[in-house]
Amino acid sequence: MKRRDFLRLTAAATTGLALTPARSFAEGPASGPEMTALCDYMSAAKTRALPPDVTEHAKHHILDTLASMISGSELPPGQAAQRYISANAAQGASTVAGTALTASPVEAALANGVMAHADETDDSHSPSRSHPGSSVIPAALALGEGLGIDGAHFLRAVTLGYDVGTRVVMAMGGADFSYESVLSTHSISGTFCASAAAACVAGFDARRMRWVLDYAAQQSSGFIVWRRDVDHIEKGFVFAGMPARNGVTAALLVRADWNGVDDVFSGPDNYFLAYAPKAATAKLVEKLGERYEIAGTDIKKWTVGSPIQGPLDAIFAIRSKQAFEADQVKRVTVRLAPSVAEVVDNRDIPDICLQHMVAVMLLDKTASFHAAHDKPRMQDAAVLKERAKVNLVRDEELAKLLPVRVAIVEIELTDGSRLSERVTAVRGTPRNPMTREEVIDKARDLIAPLVGAEKAKRLIKSVYEIEAVTDIRSLRPLLQRG
Repeated sequence: MKRRDFLRLTAAATTGLALTPARSFAEGPASGPEMTALCDYMSAAKTRALPPDVTEHAKHHILDTLASMISGSELPPGQAAQRYISANAAQGASTVAGTALTASPVEAALANGVMAHADETDDSHSPSRSHPGSSVIPAALALGEGLGIDGAHFLRAVTLGYDVGTRVVMAMGGADFSYESVLSTHSISGTFCASAAAACVAGFDARRMRWVLDYAAQQSSGFIVWRRDVDHIEKGFVFAGMPARNGVTAALLVRADWNGVDDVFSGPDNYFLAYAPKAATAKLVEKLGERYEIAGTDIKKWTVGSPIQGPLDAIFAIRSKQAFEADQVKRVTVRLAPSVAEVVDNRDIPDICLQHMVAVMLLDKTASFHAAHDKPRMQDAAVLKERAKVNLVRDEELAKLLPVRVAIVEIELTDGSRLSERVTAVRGTPRNPMTREEVIDKARDLIAPLVGAEKAKRLIKSVYEIEAVTDIRSLRPLLQRG
C-alpha cells in the first residue's frame, strides 16, 4: 500500500471514530423531568398572570435596579463601561442608562449590568448568594428594547429570570456550595437568570428554552478571585455585566436558529456533573409557580455591601433607643459569621469596608450614598479616629445560622454603659421588607441628582404603572441624561 493511500484510510478511520460519539450524544438521552417541567414553565411565562403581591415586588426590584444603573453610571465601574461602549460598541437600539449612549443589546446589557452593581445598592438573594436584579433587568431591558416589547411582557420576563437562575444555584447547594467552592455563585445564578429573562423576552417555545439554558450553561463562569479587585470594576463585570451579556447572547443565538443539547442538566457530561456532582436537581422546579424568588430577594436600605447592612441596622436601632455622639463611644464590637466577615473586613473600597462604614455611621448618624462612595474620606482624621474603635469578631456560632446573616453589635460608651442589638432580619429582607414609599425614597435619592427631579418622578410613575407601557423603549428618555 502506498503511503498516500495509507494516510487517506487512516484519516477516514479517525474521522469516523470522532463522529461516532458526537452522533450518539446529538441524539441524546431522554430529557429529565426537571428540564421538561422547567422549560414548559418558562415558555408559558410571557402570558402567565402574576399574583398581585408578586407584581408589587417585581416593580420594587425593577425600580431599585434602574436606580442603581443610573447612579452607577458616575462611579468608576460605570465610567469603565462607558469607555468600553464608546470605543467599541456605541451604536445600536438599546439604552445605556445614565448616559446619552446606545449600543447593541449584548453590549448594552453588559454596560448596564456593570453599572447596576457599581455601587453595592442593587438587590441580593441570600439562598443563592447572588444579585439577580443587576443581571436580569439589564438583559430584559436591552433585548426588550431591541424587540419592542410592552411593559407587561417585560415585567413577566424579569420575574421569570429571578425564578430560574436562583434555583440553579440552590440545586447546586446554595450558600453551602458558595462557601465551599471557588466558583462565583453570583455569575452562575446571574447568567441563568439573565438567559431565562431574555428567552422570555424573545417569546421562545419550550424546545428553544432548552437550548437557551444549554448556551447559558456553556457560558457559566466566574470565580472568587474578584475579591482581590480593589476598584470594583472586575466585580461589577463578574456579578452582573458578564451574566447580563451572557443571557442576551444565549437568547440571540437561539433566535438565530442555533440548536443545542435538549437537557444540559441531565445525561452524560451534564452541567451538574461538571460543577456540583451532589446537586439536588429537584430543586430546579421546587414550588415553581408557587414560590416566586423575586419576593424572596432583598432590597438594600443602605447603599453598601450586603454583610454591612445588618451592622448599620443595629447601630441605627441602638441610636433610636438612646441617643449618643461619636465622641461618647469607647468601643464598637461587631460580630458576623467568619465567611461573611471576610468579605467586608478592612477592604479598600468604602462601601464594602465594614470598619469604615461603621465609623461613618457613628459620625453622620446615617450612611448616605455619597458617604458610601467617598473614597478620600477613608483617610479623614475624624473617620480614622472612629474606625480605630471598631472591632470585627468572626463568630463561629453565627456561621451555624447561615444563609441567614445575623449581626450582633455592642457599643460601649465612655461612661461605662453598654448598648447592644442583634439583627436577624435586615431591613429590606423578606422578613422585614421595605415599604413602597421607602423604595421610592431610595430610588429618588439615586436618580434625581443625575437626571433631574422631574425625570425621576416620571420614571418612578412609569415603573409602578408598567402594565400601561405599550413599548418598553418609551423609558429611554427617562433613563438617560442629555
